[in-house]
Amino acid sequence: MNYPAKVRLIDVGPRDGLQNEKQPVASSDKIALVARLQAAGLREIEVTSYVSPKWVPQMADNHAVMSGIARAADVRYSVLTPNMKGFEAALLDKPDEVVVFGAASEAFSQKNINCSIAESIERFAPVVEAARAAGIAVRGAMSCTVGCPYEGEIAPERVAYLAGLMKGIGVQRVDVADTIGVGTPLKVQRAIAATLQHYDIDHVSGHFHDTYGQALSNTLAALQLGVWNFQSSVAGLGGCPYAKGATGNVATEDVVYLLHGLGIDTGIDLDKLVDAGAYISGVLGRKPQSRVAVAILNKRAG
Repeated sequence: MNYPAKVRLIDVGPRDGLQNEKQPVASSDKIALVARLQAAGLREIEVTSYVSPKWVPQMADNHAVMSGIARAADVRYSVLTPNMKGFEAALLDKPDEVVVFGAASEAFSQKNINCSIAESIERFAPVVEAARAAGIAVRGAMSCTVGCPYEGEIAPERVAYLAGLMKGIGVQRVDVADTIGVGTPLKVQRAIAATLQHYDIDHVSGHFHDTYGQALSNTLAALQLGVWNFQSSVAGLGGCPYAKGATGNVATEDVVYLLHGLGIDTGIDLDKLVDAGAYISGVLGRKPQSRVAVAILNKRAG
C-alpha cells in the first residue's frame, strides 16, 4: 500500500471532547491539557468554541482558556464559531483557524440547527468572509457524511453537495466526519471520494467516531486514498450523544499507535500523549477510553 509518509493530527479533545461533560472542567485544567498536547508533539489543537453558554455551558470559559494557553509558534489553534456573534467574540482571542459546520443530512440539519443545509451554509458565509478578511484560516466540519440518526444511510451525492456549498462560500479545507460512528471502510471511502470532487487531498481530513469499533479501520481506508489529515481526541474524550453509552471520538493514542506501526511519521511522542490523556482522565475521575493508553499504563504499573 502506498500510504502517506506523514500524517498531521488535529486533537479535538479540549473542545469536542470536553463539551458534553456534565461536571464543569476548570479553565486551568483545559489550559494544562493544551500544554500537554503540544508538549507531546501535536501541531493542531481544537481549543474551544464560541457558542452560547446557555447551550454549551462547558465552553463558557472560551476567553479564559484562549488567553491562558502558552502559544507555540508552530502550533495551529482552532476554535468553533457557529455564527457572527461567536466569530466576533473569537476574533478578540486571535485563533489561527475558525471552524464552521454543516450536515450532509437534511433531517440532522433541521433537528440540530433548525434550518436546511443550504440555509445553514448561507448563515456561515459572512463568518467565512470575515475570517478570511482577517487573515484567519477556515475549516468546515461536515457531519453525518455516512450515516444519520434520523435518516439512516447518507448517499455520497449528499456529501458532494455539502462539500460544493462549503467550497462556494470560501471554506479552505473540510473534515469528512462520521458523527455517529456507523461508517465502514467502503462507505467512508465513498464519502471521501465525493468530497474530492470539490477539494484536493491536502484539504480533506477524516474525523471518525468509534461507536461500532470501526474508527481505526476507517482511518486505514482513508489513508489508502491518500488522506493525511485526521481529527482525534486524546483519551477518546467525547461520547456520541446519539447512541446511548457509546464511545465517541477515536482516541488520538490509538491512531498514533496505528500510524507508527505503519511507519508513518506523526511527530508525536506516544508516551507523552498517554500522559496527557491520563492527566485529563484523572481530572474527570475515570480511565482513558483509549485501548493503547490503558495497555501502556498497565504495562508501566506492572
